[in-house]
Amino acid sequence: MKVRRIGYVCGVFPKVSETFVANEMAELRRRGVELRILSLRLPAEELRHRVVKEAGLDRLVSYDPAEYRAALAGFRPQLLHAHFATQATAAARELSRHRKLPYTFTAHRYDIYDKAPEDFGDRAREAAAVITVSQANVDFMHQRFGVPRDKMVLIPCGIDTEFFAPAQSKLDPPHVVCVARLEPVKNHGVLLRAFALLRERGLAFRGVLLGDGKAREAVLATRRELGLEDLVDMPGAADQDSVNDWLGRASISALSSDSEGMPVSLMEAAAAGVPVVATDVGGNAHLVADGETGYVVPPRDPAAVADALERLLRDAVLRARFGQAARRRALERFSLAHQVDQMITVWEKVLEHCFPG
Repeated sequence: MKVRRIGYVCGVFPKVSETFVANEMAELRRRGVELRILSLRLPAEELRHRVVKEAGLDRLVSYDPAEYRAALAGFRPQLLHAHFATQATAAARELSRHRKLPYTFTAHRYDIYDKAPEDFGDRAREAAAVITVSQANVDFMHQRFGVPRDKMVLIPCGIDTEFFAPAQSKLDPPHVVCVARLEPVKNHGVLLRAFALLRERGLAFRGVLLGDGKAREAVLATRRELGLEDLVDMPGAADQDSVNDWLGRASISALSSDSEGMPVSLMEAAAAGVPVVATDVGGNAHLVADGETGYVVPPRDPAAVADALERLLRDAVLRARFGQAARRRALERFSLAHQVDQMITVWEKVLEHCFPG
């Protein structure tokens, strides 16, 4: 059965840190799939990614839960899909029961490891399918919550590999750019301490921490403590255009997280032809081919991060070779079109099972 109409349930839409949700919806719209978006909360930030307006997604959102049932009755979706296993999935499950429709959801990271709902297993078993972004997530959900493996589908988030593409506008000295929310789990302190080590070793570079979040004051304090104010810039939150611009000028991308799902920022860096240094957590090792497109290092180890960055900073030829390999890998594995192809296949199988004939 062809997928024609999908009702999306989100905790907040649009959200700057969740570009993967907007990109997914925009690609579905380009393919002629009709959408209705139910957002449980109004966005707190004014910044918007351009794709939200260009795809007309901002005109498809309902924010009042009292109107959800009427909105779905008029829209008549074939199924519901939620992002994150928390409140959005709870709402999708309730609405699916009322509408007698199947629902699916995508589980990412915090909703599995940090703030998983107590009834995660029940939500997963009642869902028609559970999509997640890394094999580590599949294994954990099976072991921790008893989710049957045949209920789960591994589909990493995809990116627009035409929008994120190599540029020739690299800055001098080389810039190391980290695209990540300023949250404790991202552990920017490790990267800042690595920057301090590089400064002691006499390396010429600049650091850029692109993003915002509740750990901003703590990160600023660490930058101040290490005396890195003149070496490390913190421009704040950025839309996709700004991220693309920074990656176009970056020589290296870095991510020093303690935990991850399948970070989109690493895919964007790869598509932009930028080599990466990332910690070996979550799906990072799947995204970064160690010694080919960048380096994967132990978490919470500033010296290991500094050593990997130093190898790249000292060798422009190595950076170019890794960047070219990263771009090829992104085209082969991380495209948005490939992701949405897989999701549509899952939904078509769900519809065929739920509505045979």
